[in-house]
Amino acid sequence: MQQPLDPQEIPPGCPAHENVPLYGPSFGADPDSHYAHLRSFGMSAPVDIAPDVEVELVTSYDAALYVLQNPASFVRDSRRWNALNEGRVPADSPALPMMSYRPNALFSDGAAHARLRQAVTDSLSTVNELQLVRQTQQSADYLISRFGSEPRGQAELMSEYAQPLPLLVFSDLFGCPPEIGDRVIAGISGIFEGTPGADEVLGGALTELIALKRRRPADDLTTRLMEHQAQLSDEEVLHQLVTLLSGGTAPLTATIGSSSALYLGEEWQTGLPVEDAVAQSLWNYAPIANYAAHYPVHDVELGGRTLRANDPVLISFAAANTDPKLTEHRRQLSAKAHLAFGAGPHACPAKDPAFMIAVTAVETLLNRLPDIEMRVPFRTLAWAPSPWSRSLVTLPVRFSPRTQPAPAPGHTQPGAASQQGPSAGQPSGSHGSQPQGSAAQQHKGGLFSRFLAWTRGE
Repeated sequence: MQQPLDPQEIPPGCPAHENVPLYGPSFGADPDSHYAHLRSFGMSAPVDIAPDVEVELVTSYDAALYVLQNPASFVRDSRRWNALNEGRVPADSPALPMMSYRPNALFSDGAAHARLRQAVTDSLSTVNELQLVRQTQQSADYLISRFGSEPRGQAELMSEYAQPLPLLVFSDLFGCPPEIGDRVIAGISGIFEGTPGADEVLGGALTELIALKRRRPADDLTTRLMEHQAQLSDEEVLHQLVTLLSGGTAPLTATIGSSSALYLGEEWQTGLPVEDAVAQSLWNYAPIANYAAHYPVHDVELGGRTLRANDPVLISFAAANTDPKLTEHRRQLSAKAHLAFGAGPHACPAKDPAFMIAVTAVETLLNRLPDIEMRVPFRTLAWAPSPWSRSLVTLPVRFSPRTQPAPAPGHTQPGAASQQGPSAGQPSGSHGSQPQGSAAQQHKGGLFSRFLAWTRGE
């Protein structure tokens, strides 16, 4: 680990003499040094999460657990936010889309939270694990078919694999028809890329999806949410779907990327299973790095610092997971004791399916391209400079081009990690073999339309 920032070496006038800025190229290039410096303040420290947006950042593992597991003193409803209510947050702040109140389980407390979360967890619990593995494998096979047999024998895994794979799986889980699935993927991708109007694209697509499921219920996650005994309104269903998409796809992209890079990296011990790479990635490169704003309902003393009522307290999952005080007994902890999925009443309700998707995605990649390797050392990979997430910018790889067609949907390729099968929600018997580079790639429409056409052998 690099040495913490020395205040004596910080140029006069630098914002770090006041609050440490947790954004920009300097932070993105070396977040660990920033976290090490922040630990000198105690269990938490004041930072600017965006220009002119001050929050208290919890960097201690024990303190993070205390906040996450203490809903009586720390609530999630950001309508309490002092600075926002007093007009001290810039109207165009990049922190607002991440921290502003939305009527979903993430920003609710008490009975309202319990009702929304129960609908989500009950609906997720009906997802069949074997079907989810098959859906992930099928999505992975399709994406690999797009780059795996090109003569160049090279790919950029973040944009060509890790980013689209969760979007395909979720669109399938939600029961999206092709055109709506295309717009869901375009909307959520646009939100994370900062594309103007992406919110409206996603909202419009999900509104149409909900209206469709009202007319024609089906065996999918959207219908289960709508039919849950909590009797969610259409607006509530929409906001829970948005939460599942935004809270599920981007962290999965980051985890698939960093886990693949770890496994292919120069320091990975040969013979260790993919599960170990995913677990290590969640410990050391928490995909949601700094998030989960809590608001004390009264002043709270924490590690010698006073957390003022209704001032935002963010959890640094990245810093908590790498807390030096944890190092000495981390080996005694469960491999799942990391905080990448949160903890307490607002812990990720889909942590087991998320882990399964990530493992399956990496295993399928390794099985389909057995000699795949990175084109650069792991230590030279660039990370996105976002304070909210820890995700690779690119993951350049090379491999021997495939000399055989992509595996037909519903069939097992020799050496595959798990059995293939039809994807949930797809027409039974509609799958057929389809050589890579044929009509499926020429099919008009967006990513999801082309994927569904491929599963049908078109």
